[in-house]
Amino acid sequence: MTVQIPPGGTSPLTEDLITSAMPLVGHIVRETMGRVPSHVNRDDMTSAGLTALVQAAQAYDAERGVPFERYAATRIRGAILDELRSVDWASRSVRRRARDLEATRAQLAGSLGRTPTTAEIATALGMTVEEVVANEDDVNRAQVLSLQGSLTSSLDELIPTRAPSPEALVEYQEKLTYLREAIEELPERLRTVVQGYFFAERPMAEIAEELGVTDSRISQMRAEALVLLRDALNTALEPSLVQASARPGGCANRRREAYFAAVATRHAEGLRGGGRPSASELNAAG
Repeated sequence: MTVQIPPGGTSPLTEDLITSAMPLVGHIVRETMGRVPSHVNRDDMTSAGLTALVQAAQAYDAERGVPFERYAATRIRGAILDELRSVDWASRSVRRRARDLEATRAQLAGSLGRTPTTAEIATALGMTVEEVVANEDDVNRAQVLSLQGSLTSSLDELIPTRAPSPEALVEYQEKLTYLREAIEELPERLRTVVQGYFFAERPMAEIAEELGVTDSRISQMRAEALVLLRDALNTALEPSLVQASARPGGCANRRREAYFAAVATRHAEGLRGGGRPSASELNAAG
């Protein structure tokens, strides 16, 4: 594990800031490890966090009135997220199997006329239910990490040199707005799974008990919800990325199209009312 220290050395005051805030790095790394696939290297994240801590201590200006730990936490979280984005969050084998799962799910949905169960997918691929659930868990956690991580700090805490362009901020806020609206329009049980699992970080078994279903069914519902959310956002923002339905005239596709229309209507009503949710409101929505 290496820590990159910028040229110029550190003053005694800077060293004191670094020493006092080092436990913060460990805390943020532990918090992040609970949301990423198991193969992610803890040492790499710790190294990125410590490097950011040193840089934060050297750049810190107490006259701005922001406590150092708050300022450093923003820098550390940003560096750890950058480290995660710089590598593939899921191994090639996991990604390859995820594509196989998606293709099999679509094929079975077309032939059965409904969303296939996890057991049916596992049987079709010659896998166990546990293997299917484990693979989906790794990929799904990776997919939402950036959304969760980006909501931990307000935009005015971002460092000028790292801040995105105004155009990028507008685009990012647009995506978050659509995401919030898409979550709110999910069928009630799917919305419970998304909010409970990804935002409240409730155990899958706890959600399963509340809804009166099995853990495997919760995994299936989670995957179904993520596909709906992805396609809802793409329908609004990147229509070319939306995959065509295997049965355009089927009941499942009609429900899907109705969901997309509901999200669009909610968004239009929000624009007419002038209401634009902030990042903190999006976080609270979970």
